[in-house]
Order: sequence, then structure tokens, then C-alpha cells
Amino acid sequence: MALNDRNTQDMKTRTKRFAPLLSLLLLAATSVGAAEGTGISKPWPAEKANAWYGARPWLVGCNFSPSTAINQLEMWQADTFDPATIDRELGWAEQLGFTSARVFLHHLPWQQDAEGFLHRMDQFLTLAHQHRIGVMFVLFDSCWDPDPKSGKQRAPKPFLHNSGWVQCPGREFMANPSRLDELKPFVQGVIGHFRNDPRIDFWDLFNEPDNPNEPAYVKLEPANKRDSALALLNKTFVWARAVNPEQPLSSAVWVGDWADPAKLSPMERAQLDQSDIITFHNYSRIDEARKCVQNLRRYNRPVICTEYMARPVGSTFDPNLRFFKEQKVGAYNWGFVSGKTQTIFPWDSWTKTYTNEPPVWFHDIFRADGAPYDGKEVQFIKRLTRASGAPTGL
Repeated sequence: MALNDRNTQDMKTRTKRFAPLLSLLLLAATSVGAAEGTGISKPWPAEKANAWYGARPWLVGCNFSPSTAINQLEMWQADTFDPATIDRELGWAEQLGFTSARVFLHHLPWQQDAEGFLHRMDQFLTLAHQHRIGVMFVLFDSCWDPDPKSGKQRAPKPFLHNSGWVQCPGREFMANPSRLDELKPFVQGVIGHFRNDPRIDFWDLFNEPDNPNEPAYVKLEPANKRDSALALLNKTFVWARAVNPEQPLSSAVWVGDWADPAKLSPMERAQLDQSDIITFHNYSRIDEARKCVQNLRRYNRPVICTEYMARPVGSTFDPNLRFFKEQKVGAYNWGFVSGKTQTIFPWDSWTKTYTNEPPVWFHDIFRADGAPYDGKEVQFIKRLTRASGAPTGL
């Protein structure tokens, strides 16, 4: 469904003119000095978060990157931004009944050309909206290659899972925490620009911030990465909340079942205490997924799984997705169309040699031509989404 003419004109105007954004950033700079000094931000009241969730359909979808992009840079840089592929593949997501997509950003294209980057984000949101799909953007990510570089990206290494995915920011920031404040304009420029855009479901501020990247890149990670990531997470919550977005903020816990609040790491405590809505990752069998949901219910906030589904390790659509729907838990599987990220191959492809397509795909649902990996699986997803309600962002 297309935006009405007035909303469309508003989007174009906000992309081309930065005066409102500059005013917003000036307000943010003067309003959060005390909060930034503590490094802590207060989440929405639980009642507000639950009202937000109750007004939406079931958030069900995927972690989306077009099959023609090896990483976030290739997706968002002007030379390789591919709206035709995005449009086609989001159409397949619409046919599945998906109502939302999780999409990773990167600060480097913003720093190169902020206006162009925002324009491409707007193009993406427009395409998603036309396919009745809302969007959850991810700002930072601690996974995979710690040395992102703008420009032409390397070709995929054959048969290797996520051979070109890059961290945001890279180790030049993590090793030098004095530079973290350089990222504030990216956070506030992006969220401030889209702060009241109904096409955005919510903001995921930092993906797996303390991921050690074992075994792929662990030797390249700076010794202080965990501390720097925690500092950046806290700063990002403060920076984001300062521009007063209408959409909720979150960062997902990703290891464990979080049964004992006394045993939470400082990172997990920061993520859970500052998030408006509770998000988590789980690539385990259904019994472990149940434990996660049960333990996270104690926060009395909406619970959403922003990563799951790895077939060989037992995280599958049937029964995991059915359980999430029964529990009214949002669910975003990893991957969508098999392509340059090569996530049909498992994590152990970094230590084990593969020479052909694996007999059981690790992630992803469709081949590049739109043929499903497993037709029965696709029909199962469609049966679950058929009664999930109106799409988001309308």
C-alpha cells in the first residue's frame, strides 16, 4: 500500500532539508548532559511498551539483506545499492506473510554522504511499505570482520558462512574508546531523521556487542573490546533517547537463558535494563527457546526474538515459530534469500572445509530465483502468518 501524497512529500522534504534535524540535535545536546554523564538512560514505562506492542500485529519476519550484497556496506553504498533486488525479494517476504524485517546499517556510508544514505534508507522503507512490511534497523554490530572499509567489497570466499560481513564500528573504535563519541552524529542523525516515521517498527541499537567472534576473527579483536562495547551501548541509548523517537529502543541479549538475575553480565544488565522492549537471540531447540521466553517475561515487557533458525542445530520453523506465535513473541529468523552472505553454510565452515551446498541449509528460505529451499517449510510459515493481522507501518 503506497503512502498518501502528503506523507510522501513529507519524506522527500525531510531527506533534502536538514534544518529540522539540526534543531533536533541542538535540543538533544542541551537536554541530556546529565544523562550522558551517567551513561544510563531510562526506558519507557512498561505500560507504554505493552500498549505499543498490543496495537501492532504479530511481528514476524527475517533478518534481511539482499542476495546481491555481501555485507552492510555493499547493501547501502551508492554504487551497489540494489533497489530492484530489494523490491523483488521483499515481495517474496510479503507472500510469506512476513510483517517486519530486521536490517543492518553502517556508519561508514553515513559519514561519506549523510544525505545520500538517508535517501537510500527512505527508498528501502518505501519499498518495504509497498510490500506491507515494517522495518527494524540495527545501528551497530560486533560480529565478524573488525576492519570494515568503504568502497568495493571483496568477493565471497567459496562455501564460507558470512565471509565478508563487517563490524560496525570496527576495531579502530573499539581499541580507542576515546573515539566513540565520533559516532554520536550517526546515531542521532539517523534516528532523529526517522524518529516519527511509522514505517519503522523499532530500533535495535547494538547487535551482540560483546561477541568475541570465535573462531573467525578472535585473534584480531582488541583486548578491551568488551569494555568499549559496553561504553558504546550505554552512550547509544542516551544519544538515541535524546532525539525522542516515537519508536521503541532495544538491544538483544544473546547467550544463555537469563534465569538468574544475579548472574547477568554487566552487558546483559545494561541491555535488559535500558531496553523499552525485551529482545533476545536463540538458535537452540524448542525447550531452550521456552526457557528464554519464560525467564524474560519477568520484565513485564514485550518479548521479541530477533534471531533464530539454524536447522542443523535444532532451531527450526516447526516447532519454534509456532511456539513464538502462541506466546505472542515476535520472531525474526536469520537470513532470507541465499546469496553473497552464504549463510546456507554453517558457522563451522570457518573450521571445516565445504565444497558443495550442504545437505541441510543452515539459514535462509529461498534460492536466488525465488524457489523455496523447502516447499513444505514455506507452506508451514504461510499457515502461521495467515491470521497474524494487519501489517505494520500502515
